Amino acid sequence: IITDLSKLSELHVIARNSSFTYKGKPVDVKQVGRELGVRYVLEGSVRKAGNRVRVTGQLIDAASGAHIWADRFDRDLTDIFAVQDELTQEIISALKIKLSAPEKARIAGGGTKNVDAHDFFLRGRELVIGNKRDREMFAEANVYLRRAIELDPNYAGPYAALGWAYIMDYQNRWSDSPETSLEQAERLIDEAIAKDDNDPFVHYVAALLGLWKKDYERWAHDADRALSLNPNYGHAHLARGLVHVYSGEPVKGIAYIEHAMRLDPAQQQYRHFLGTAYLVAGNYETAAAILKERVAITPTTDLSRALLASALGHLGRAEEARQIWRELKEINPRYSYVDHFGRLPFRNPADADKFTDGLRKAGLAE
Repeated sequence: IITDLSKLSELHVIARNSSFTYKGKPVDVKQVGRELGVRYVLEGSVRKAGNRVRVTGQLIDAASGAHIWADRFDRDLTDIFAVQDELTQEIISALKIKLSAPEKARIAGGGTKNVDAHDFFLRGRELVIGNKRDREMFAEANVYLRRAIELDPNYAGPYAALGWAYIMDYQNRWSDSPETSLEQAERLIDEAIAKDDNDPFVHYVAALLGLWKKDYERWAHDADRALSLNPNYGHAHLARGLVHVYSGEPVKGIAYIEHAMRLDPAQQQYRHFLGTAYLVAGNYETAAAILKERVAITPTTDLSRALLASALGHLGRAEEARQIWRELKEINPRYSYVDHFGRLPFRNPADADKFTDGLRKAGLAE
């Protein structure tokens, strides 16, 4: 439902990652509205019993606490997609939103009608986008996503998610042949696009492929395509911003990254990339402040500490930079700034050199 509502240009829809931080907790709707910067809050539940499912939903005005709409659906599990579509349409009607023809098509089209294929896709995608990044995750995601493809060979989502898993394998070298994983990812992603060119998730993963292949044209094209299909897609806003950051236009990238942060305020990794953008732009004071926030919120990060040490080096705060570096080495004794900075997809090597120059000024690099 969040995904479908996100496709509407009239709405500002908070990402699942942030809205689900309230899941299972007693919450004050007015407080949620203030914290997320939204006018309406949708809450509800899904309960399954045998082959039956009960879905409830209510739309609440976050300012007044008044109920705008509420409904309950009791259906066979095989009707779950129909329930989803009906619920989405009722919310759109309650908000008095007029859909354009392309928006109607985007909400109604795509996906799969096979409940089991969808379930395996969701399980596999959750592993790929989750915090567990290891060989075991890669193997488990492979099983789920390949099973989804078996059940519905025309379902684009599992191909794209599997492609994402192979991009991660290329980065992390989990499989026996990671040097071929980027090619495998490209085949899967191209197949996903051939099956459904209107799936924003598919185009977001294609943008990731462009990033790691340093194919800036594809990177920008697919990020733009994802945003045209889903204007509220935080990850796609980030991907589009990073095209600018790594292509030598970091100031242009900042606006995209900040918009991604408004859509998904609980996603703390965005701060890392915002700090990166300001560092590349030469605004070391702001970069250091943002990266300090990132380190405070995510104390185990090594990458953000490396960039923070660089920014502090540029500012002449060498002792503070060295303290950050000592913390980094305690977290990850094997950390190598040469490997880290060398992997970043900069078009102009001089931009990447800014990171090393900051460390050198702090006496942390040769």
